[in-house]
Amino acid sequence: MLFSRASLALICSAALVATPAFATRSHRSVAGGHSTASHKLSHKATHRLRGQQVIAPERVTEIQQALIREHYLGGEATGKWDATTEGAMQKFQADQGWQTKLMPDSRALKKLGLGPDYSTAINARDASFTDPPPASTIPPEQAAGFAAAAKVN
Repeated sequence: MLFSRASLALICSAALVATPAFATRSHRSVAGGHSTASHKLSHKATHRLRGQQVIAPERVTEIQQALIREHYLGGEATGKWDATTEGAMQKFQADQGWQTKLMPDSRALKKLGLGPDYSTAINARDASFTDPPPASTIPPEQAAGFAAAAKVN
């Protein structure tokens, strides 16, 4: 009995000591089985820039003309997005209380009158782009319902 316990203990300790020697290093990263270094290299090689990178010269001319009209830019429209144009756009956006990133903000383009053109949309032919009727033409009961729904007195 003593011999069997001693041999069992010897076999177990030998197994514990020998296990790391036979183990292989197979580290898998979270990124689908690639090692970290190769993942970083492949990620850099396939990285694509997102968003608009360049503004077309025709669009730059439109923006410059609008900035000239609003007195944020002087001179003539050149069609080149240069530092002067960028500074004028940033000043315009800052004066509106908006962020001043390098590309024009969509709100700024709309404010300059350069928003999207829906005249060629599928339903544009039959649509009426007229202003809504004045608030004075809304029946008082309906106006009261709007005020109640909006929780406004």
